[in-house]
Amino acid sequence: MDAASTPEQDALITTDPAAVEAATRRWLERAVIGLNLCPFAKAVYVKQQVRMVVSDASTPEALLEQLAEELLLLRDTPVEQVDTTLLVHPQVLTDFLDYNDFLDNADAAVEALGLQGIIQVASFHPDYQFAGTAAEDIGNYSNRSPFPTLHLLREESIDRAVEVFPDPDVIVERNLQTLDQLGVAGWRKLMAD
Repeated sequence: MDAASTPEQDALITTDPAAVEAATRRWLERAVIGLNLCPFAKAVYVKQQVRMVVSDASTPEALLEQLAEELLLLRDTPVEQVDTTLLVHPQVLTDFLDYNDFLDNADAAVEALGLQGIIQVASFHPDYQFAGTAAEDIGNYSNRSPFPTLHLLREESIDRAVEVFPDPDVIVERNLQTLDQLGVAGWRKLMAD
């Protein structure tokens, strides 16, 4: 690893589907579940209800087509088989601003397919940056994944989660505390092989 690069940047070097999936699973297991950044992730992950798709799309248009296919597949698959889908796309939208702009297209696809109120798309990216924050603000790491990722969520699953955790602000506050304690160096160590 080059001294100036980060693990997130190094991860973007590979597009081998097996390596992309392994890095994404490591992130899920160590950060999302391990740090409890999403208190609802563990249950569906251990039940093997998380569908992970490593996209071979190399253009935003191809990714949009694949996103539409995955939205329909999630809609048509029983929740007991697939509760949520991660569409990981290592070859396209690696620039965060391009990725962020694409999210409008993702929302438009949900609407065009008549899936508003049924499925929503959440966003994760190696360079994720919330508005008004510095690039290395540790809070951004709550949405940083090894590769650009579109997370397709069933609204009914979100509703069930909110019943258990009615104040999502508590989750955000707890995540910020966890990430503050970990720090950027701790995050990078956690994500290292």
